[in-house]
This record gives sequence, C-alpha cells and structure tokens, in this order.
Amino acid sequence: MDSVQQHMLDSYRAAAHGLRPPPPPGRHDGEVLRAIGRRIRDWAAAHRPPYA
Repeated sequence: MDSVQQHMLDSYRAAAHGLRPPPPPGRHDGEVLRAIGRRIRDWAAAHRPPYA
C-alpha cells in the first residue's frame, strides 16, 4: 500500500468516526527535514574532536 492509498483509508476511517481527516502525505516533509538537520548540527557541535 502506498502513501496515497493509506491516506484514503485513514480519511475514510476518520469520516466514519466523525473525526477530522489526516493531513495529506508529504505536507510536513520540509519541516521534518529541517528538524533533522538541526539535530545533526547540534550533535556535531557537541561532539567536536579535541584540538591537539
């Protein structure tokens, strides 16, 4: 099952239970990638090798 099919199924289930539908696939991808980049930069800054 791909992400579009999963979204359609989740939307159907939400409608059947009277809930809001989930956001479309890929909507938050940019935000997630920026957060991962920040974590990597923070980790790299905290784990710099000592200078001899």
